[in-house]
Amino acid sequence: MNKNNEFVHTLRQYTILVVGSTLFSMGVTFFVVPWQLNTGGLIGIAQIISYTLIDGASLSGVINVLFNIPLFILAWRSLSKNFVFKTLLSLGIQSALLSLLPVPKTPILNDELSCVIIGAVIAGVGIGLCLQAAGSAGGLDILGMYFSYTKPGFSVGKISYIVNVFVEIAAVFMFGLPNALYSTLFLVITYFISDKVHLQNIVMYGLIVTSKKEVKEHILHDLHRGVTAWQGYGAYTNSGKEILFCVMNSYEVKAVKRIVRTYDPQAYFIVSKGRAELGNFERRLME
Repeated sequence: MNKNNEFVHTLRQYTILVVGSTLFSMGVTFFVVPWQLNTGGLIGIAQIISYTLIDGASLSGVINVLFNIPLFILAWRSLSKNFVFKTLLSLGIQSALLSLLPVPKTPILNDELSCVIIGAVIAGVGIGLCLQAAGSAGGLDILGMYFSYTKPGFSVGKISYIVNVFVEIAAVFMFGLPNALYSTLFLVITYFISDKVHLQNIVMYGLIVTSKKEVKEHILHDLHRGVTAWQGYGAYTNSGKEILFCVMNSYEVKAVKRIVRTYDPQAYFIVSKGRAELGNFERRLME
């Protein structure tokens, strides 16, 4: 990647990160906060802990920061420094917007369910965009990213589902059943949407029929992805072909298409979405 393309790529990622952080903050502030719902995750845990303490409401921010410290250490050691920096930037944007954006005195919509769904979709898109930018929205997303790269078939949303089951059970006793149910619905929709937007969780299977050995070589050396190759035969062209099979994520599909267009525009390229993968498939942060 030359310097110009690298600059454009970096600018695009940071733009996506800022947009995602802004959307998440807007979804929570405008649609969730007016109904005083528990947002789950580390913030939700901090809310519950602070609720049980004297003057606990003033401690939720401190508790949330303390929870994030070991997660940032884990990310620094196991993921990447760039990921940590982007996540810190996202958290900074969120903190500023959650403090500065005016919370509606009355809910935007009179129907709580509608507010929960709309807020969850907006927040979910925001989280997914932060993950697309090779960062995260912080909190459990950091842990989710860690597991998604160390456990086959794991997604960022799964860790949130697991932890928030216990958070919302506690919320039932502290804030009431209706509050906990709406909070749970918000979380389920939010992380369902974020997993759909977060393309790095989507595994793709690529099948390429080509007569140019350069295609295989550039996939191996430029993308550092393994390729399974076998010899085929074109019945119409009456010539030998090489059939390549490669597992990649959705971001890498564009790179493979560029390789194919550059070195063999006549190649036949089929891409399909995989539901799971086993074996030596490396999940990566696209930095």
